[in-house]
Amino acid sequence: MFYDARKNDHGLPHDPFKAILAPRPVGWISSMNAAGAVNLAPYSYFNGVCSRPPMVMFASEGYKDTIAFIEETKEFVCNLATFDLREAMNETSAPHPRGVNEMERAGLAPAPSVLVRPPRVAASPCALECKWLQTVHLSDVDGNALDRHVVFGQVVGVFIDDRFLRDGLLDTAGMRPIARAGYHDYFVATPETKFSLKRPTEP
Repeated sequence: MFYDARKNDHGLPHDPFKAILAPRPVGWISSMNAAGAVNLAPYSYFNGVCSRPPMVMFASEGYKDTIAFIEETKEFVCNLATFDLREAMNETSAPHPRGVNEMERAGLAPAPSVLVRPPRVAASPCALECKWLQTVHLSDVDGNALDRHVVFGQVVGVFIDDRFLRDGLLDTAGMRPIARAGYHDYFVATPETKFSLKRPTEP
């Protein structure tokens, strides 16, 4: 099949776009405003941008509290969402009104960050402490401004639970991170599904 994405005339019961771009890492973003209010929310349009220096991005469909808090204090934390934390992560996706601490609402304990003010999720095995770089406000191909926003941050501090360091390497599969797919679906990384490929060398 083929459909015009501008018309969204796929004829299917649900839009397949997010099911194609899958699985996507979950950016579980904790932020804090100048008054000290904490926000925690998951974003599935999330990924790394580069490694030297390490940078990340996440995109939001709508200008939400997470972006407002980040632009106010210029800091945020990306917490790794894992299979064990899946229910708490999902709870933080609820559209709570401003002023509700999603971390507390989900029964998650905060842990102090080292280089930024927003706390990390204590139960998460990895966290990236970030300084805000910029927010890009998107427009479509016809030049129409959209309520779609991409936030870029530079990682300045990294927390790793030492239990997942094996022979000097981080055991990603052992942490069982979850990733978003289409509809209500997720995937989980496990040691059984991991495989390795070495990049080819020049002939």
